[in-house]
Amino acid sequence: MKTQLTLIPVIAVAVFFLIRAAFLGLRRQIYVIKPISTLLVIGVALLSFLEPTRNLTYSIGLSLGLLFSLGGDVALMFQEDRKAFTIGLGLFLVAHIIYTAVFLSLGCFSAWDILSTVVLVAVGVGFYRLMAPKLGSMKGPVIAYILIISAMVSRALSALVSPVFSDGQALMVVAGALSFYFSDVILAANRFWRPWKYHRASLSLYYGGQLLLALAASYFV
Repeated sequence: MKTQLTLIPVIAVAVFFLIRAAFLGLRRQIYVIKPISTLLVIGVALLSFLEPTRNLTYSIGLSLGLLFSLGGDVALMFQEDRKAFTIGLGLFLVAHIIYTAVFLSLGCFSAWDILSTVVLVAVGVGFYRLMAPKLGSMKGPVIAYILIISAMVSRALSALVSPVFSDGQALMVVAGALSFYFSDVILAANRFWRPWKYHRASLSLYYGGQLLLALAASYFV
């Protein structure tokens, strides 16, 4: 069994207690558990460098993207402060750009890209219109974020038709990207559209998505 698989239960427990702390408002626990959870996922990505069939483009790109995500996680622990939220948004924007570049270099274009692009643009425009009245000075950064995360998902979907990825690996990439996407949608909706009492549950989507992307690095053949 791959060593990185042994980290999955540890990450699951850490995320469970992170979500619990978030619901109960236990900030000190959040400040400790959240960075540790992300570091564990980074550990999964780094273990891929030990695989004999590793793909350096994917492993390096995912590891780098996860490091920027770690910075974003730390900043968003203080998201009540607009400056901290903006910094976190910027760091995650960089992470998505890195992921997009990785998927772009390893994926391939197909006719399905037209359909995925149309769907993602329609969803992005519709979601932006819901948030627009409350965005204020954040309109520019949010538009940029929607564009980049949509591009990231579009390029992740290209893994399904790329000869570089195995079928199971491509599914991990797609599921990971979509989970990350929906976790961000919930976070943005809670902040800029309608507050949702259970929005902290999106942490399970976020960490599940990042973990799947990190795990995929160890399954190149």
